[in-house]
Parts: sequence; structure tokens; C-alpha cells
Amino acid sequence: MPPFVHQITKYDPAHRDECGHYIGAEDTASDHGPVEEAYLAAVAAFAQAAGIDELEIREPQIVAFAHFGLEPPVDGYGLTGLFPAGPAGFHDGAVVPLAVGLELVRAMLRDNGAWCRLEAGAAFTVHVGWDQYLYVGSSEPCETALARTRALGLFPERLDASPYDFAPDDAAYVQRPADADFWARLHWTVSTHRAVFLEEVFVDNASRWHRLTRDNIEAVRSRLAPRARLAIWPDLLTDVDKATAALPDEGLVEIVWEDEEGQMTSTVVDETQFEAVTSQLSGARAAGALSMYAGEDLPLFTAVLPDSDGVLRARWQTEPTPSDLDWAFLKTLRRGQVVTGTVTTIADFGVTFVDIGGFTAMINIPELSWRPIDHPSDVVSVGQEVTAEVLDVDMVRERVTLSLRAVQEDP
Repeated sequence: MPPFVHQITKYDPAHRDECGHYIGAEDTASDHGPVEEAYLAAVAAFAQAAGIDELEIREPQIVAFAHFGLEPPVDGYGLTGLFPAGPAGFHDGAVVPLAVGLELVRAMLRDNGAWCRLEAGAAFTVHVGWDQYLYVGSSEPCETALARTRALGLFPERLDASPYDFAPDDAAYVQRPADADFWARLHWTVSTHRAVFLEEVFVDNASRWHRLTRDNIEAVRSRLAPRARLAIWPDLLTDVDKATAALPDEGLVEIVWEDEEGQMTSTVVDETQFEAVTSQLSGARAAGALSMYAGEDLPLFTAVLPDSDGVLRARWQTEPTPSDLDWAFLKTLRRGQVVTGTVTTIADFGVTFVDIGGFTAMINIPELSWRPIDHPSDVVSVGQEVTAEVLDVDMVRERVTLSLRAVQEDP
């Protein structure tokens, strides 16, 4: 993050208590007038001093519609008219002119529902806090911008860092990219299940659903928003009566349905809205519901779309599924690697299953010993610790085959 960070507010630091809370006179005028223009002028002054004329949208969110002050609310979360392609242009990684960036700052100051970080690499950042304070970071001191900000009647204060700098929820979690292995696994999963669902989250709290079959995977892939977060779900749809009967007595759920034309729609509702949504499903072909509470419903696996150069720059994080954790472990393995594990199961059909660090690998009978054997129990037993060589890592089926005899002397 840039080294020079300033919090910019309309509040005089002298009017705060020891906890930093404002204790001055209450506002009697809307921030949508001269004060708002002063904020935007301050951002423009810092951008000019840093030589910035474009900003990149990072971590866009559609939060909730709120409105305060004396001015009427702005439609479309404050995004209307800002993007040539419409609201779809509000995606992670979209580069916008400074003028559009300033209008996004305006929308965030008004709390119209859209929020994002605005960045120019490590050289410049603009964050709008939920308290309507501004946090501007720059790689340069920007003394002229500081003087301009003060002249506008605002109060800049130097900070060590912006409280809205991006920080991962779990620094140890490895993102799964939607790379060639991901798409190969998705094709295999669709072939196995006949149909699955792809949830495309292109803005936090905004998603599109796609029902995937063997025939449409690549067509859907071509229409995905840049840097989208993807989640693959088993086939959710059932008949409408069965889906509505399965709704819980209370709680947040996402209801997904398919209309007669095959179009997918989803909405998040609680028990107070179940009856109204059920009436919307009267003409639906099929429907399904997912709990919105963490851990209750998990997709089969997730991924994040990399940029066109293959680099994963989106900073989405999801609750990792068992498949995601397996994938992260498999990425650490290679053919020829020697591993140690514990025999967990000896199957009747002759395959020995071995736990290697929480992942279950397999050893086929010919790889247990150089000498002929009738059954794996002639060589290994459940609970035995064994050392074996990795023969193959199948990232599509998420399988690992081992060889016990490869680490033994060839007689």
C-alpha cells in the first residue's frame, strides 16, 4: 500500500473526544452540496499531485440501499450512466477515468449501495469509509494537495495505513484459479452428474446462475464477467411443490428457479418473504433453495477467474470446500515424490487406501510388492504406516496413485 495515507474529513480534530468520536455541533445541511464537492476536489488534487488520471475498481460490492441528507436518492446504486456497457462495467479490475472514479466516490459518500476500493497499483488509493470519511493513499507526499484540501475547509490527518486496506480473511487460504485443470474438472463433473449449476458472483452480493450441460459449458464460459468468483453446485432443481415444502421454518435462504424459457433467477429471502416468493414460482419449471448460513450448504468446488494473461489478481475468498482443500494439497505433490501415510482401508477389490496428510491416496495390487501376492493383506494391514512413491496426480478426478514397491529394492 502507498506510504503516505491521509484521512480526510469535514470534522475539526479539536472537536473529538479521547476516543476519536466527534463531539461538535450536529450538521444542519446535507453533505450532498458544497461539502461533497470539497471532498471530490480534494481527491482530484491528490490524484493530480500523484500524476494519476485513471483508477482501477477493486472488490466491488452492492451492499444495501440507504439514503440520508436533504437531496433525493440516486437510482441504480449511484452507477447509472457511469459505464458504457451499463452496470456490468462495475467489476473487479475495470479501469475508469478519474472523472468516473470521482463519481464513484460521490456514490459511496451518499451511501447509495455501491462500494469499492479505487486503486492505481501501489501508487495511489482512494477508500471511502462507512462513516463517509475519505482515506487517500499516495506514493508521494503531495504537499500541494494537502494545502488544497485545507483551503477547501477539510481536515487531512496522516495515518499509518487506511483502515480499509484489503486484508484476506484467511492469509493461509490458497485461491483456486479457474484454469485448464478447473475447466477439465468441470467437464468431467457435468459428464458424471449430467447437469450442475455454476454460480457466477461478479460483484459481492450480486450473482448470476447458469445450469450447465455438456453442450453449453463453453458458451457460458465465454459470457462470464472478468475476475468473477465461481461456485459449482450439484443440480439444485426439483419440482416447485417439493422445493417450497423444503423451505425452513425461518432463516435466510437463496431461492433459485428456472422459468419456462430456461432462464435462471435467484433471490435471497427470509421467512417473512417466503409466501411472496412462492407466488412468483407458480409459473416456474423447477426450483431449489440454499441456506445462506456459513457451512450449511457448500458447493462442490469453487474458483476465481484469472485475467487473460493467466494471472490471478482478483482477491475473492470463499469458504473452502473439501474439494478445494484437496486441490490445494494436490498442488504440493509431484510424480516421483516420496510420501508417508497410514493405511486406512483395504478394499475387497484389491485397492489399498492410504491417508497422506488428510488426503486419501490409493495403491493398486501390482504396486504393493515385487513378488506376486493374492491379496493386499499379504503385505500391509490397516493402521500400518507406509512409505511410498507418487506415481500419478490426477487433478481432474482428484486422485493420487502410489507405489510401495517403487521405494523397495528391485530383486
